[in-house]
Amino acid sequence: LTETLKPNPVTVYGKSKLAAENYLLAQVLPEGKKLYILRPCMIHGPGNKGNLNLLYQLVSKGVPYPLGAFENKRSYLSVENLCFVITELLKVQPESGTYNVADDEAISTNELVAIIGEGIGKKASIWKFPKAIITGLGKIGTLLKLPINQGKLQKLTENYVVSNTKIKNSLGISFPISTKEGLLTTIQSFKNDNS
Repeated sequence: LTETLKPNPVTVYGKSKLAAENYLLAQVLPEGKKLYILRPCMIHGPGNKGNLNLLYQLVSKGVPYPLGAFENKRSYLSVENLCFVITELLKVQPESGTYNVADDEAISTNELVAIIGEGIGKKASIWKFPKAIITGLGKIGTLLKLPINQGKLQKLTENYVVSNTKIKNSLGISFPISTKEGLLTTIQSFKNDNS
């Protein structure tokens, strides 16, 4: 995903974000001012609530991750790297524009589950059920209006790789935290919150 791809949001949340971007881009900036629109991928960090926390709960309870047959890649963004980008934008002040923000490495959900296990000192269990069985269960879930359905399954298994090339080149930076380091910091915070 690069900044040149035209967004086509389908949710109210996504449409409202795009409307806000379009509104800002339509404004005439005062002389000497710049506008930066940041499009971060999934942000995580200490105190994070959401899907990463739910996955942590499953792994910490020893529940096997059943979607191991799907080798998707996803981008994440540590809050440390996001803060670093904002600080560098204020210092460097590159051209106005829209910038994706993501950690350098996209990882699979299987890798994420393994990192969570490493972070809590427990070997994560990843089951590789045949894709056809999982897809069939998703279809049944859709028909029966269950929480696990085709839409949720697609979200859990699809690729979502975000390019950070434009922001890094514009600022002339390398990120201080790797994807794995950032995730381990977040996981450690979950561990401390549940102690």
